[in-house]
Amino acid sequence: MRRRPPRPASIAVQALTDALAPTDALARVQQAWPSSVGAAVAREAEPVTVHRRTLTVACRSAVWAQELDLMGPELIEALNRALGGTVLEGLRCRVTRA
Repeated sequence: MRRRPPRPASIAVQALTDALAPTDALARVQQAWPSSVGAAVAREAEPVTVHRRTLTVACRSAVWAQELDLMGPELIEALNRALGGTVLEGLRCRVTRA
């Protein structure tokens, strides 16, 4: 009987990562955030809470808060697409000093 070749460790690591991933809405949004909104937005803003399907995002400046507020429907759509369903319905932006 011949041995099967070894499988890549990445398969086991991915399975473990998937099993340990948090399932609450905020954790899922934080995981999907960079790829859904893009690198520029991810550098300037981060999701901080999800309450009653409204995502609150902390922005580094008022300019970014206003820009994200205007982009809100598109961002929510992109995040819901990445999350596989309607997890979010609204976006709220606030300015925080880093």
